[in-house]
Amino acid sequence: MEQAKDVNEVTEKTEKAPRGDRRSQRGDKKPFKGKNDRRPRKDNKFQEKEEKEFEDRVVSINRVAKVVKGGRNFRFSALMVVGDGKGKVGVGMAKAQEVPEAIRKAKQDAMKHIIDVPMVGTTIPHEIIGRYGAGRVLLKPSREGTGVIAGAGVRAVCELAGIKDVRTKCLGSNNPRNVVNATMQALKELKRVEDVAKLRGKTVEEILG
Repeated sequence: MEQAKDVNEVTEKTEKAPRGDRRSQRGDKKPFKGKNDRRPRKDNKFQEKEEKEFEDRVVSINRVAKVVKGGRNFRFSALMVVGDGKGKVGVGMAKAQEVPEAIRKAKQDAMKHIIDVPMVGTTIPHEIIGRYGAGRVLLKPSREGTGVIAGAGVRAVCELAGIKDVRTKCLGSNNPRNVVNATMQALKELKRVEDVAKLRGKTVEEILG
């Protein structure tokens, strides 16, 4: 009978006690905390440091409109290029109601789409044509001291990738987004002589003739 009374008393106390006290009665070290009492996440210092190493450049900002039942909703779209000048470059695009917010979102998008660019000294390994949509961009290697001969979009990508000597030509659409993405596609498809030799099971001398 005494054991039954003790069990009933503990049950009554547990039922009446708030949630935080129940855990302390069960012997838990830390009482329960609500959703708003969670410890804030630590900032990712590595990611911040990585972002500081990258330069960013705005290629174009456009005002776009969405026609809805009540009229038009105006927003801004931003096209951005980020790169470290050492062979890494990325392109991003985003929309927002304000220009600074669109730029911030475009930069975040560009950081997610970074690629490695193979280079030989200060130029590219070989001639290539990049295609994206109606855009076609020709990239040709050039000797040291030539500089970057290119339009605004292609120049931004090449300079932030670290390419210092290259000749380029837009063969198709001159839309900034098509041009920039065509340039990125061309840089993705570049290959070093060593990589080609490894794929074909030959030496570099045999590939070069």
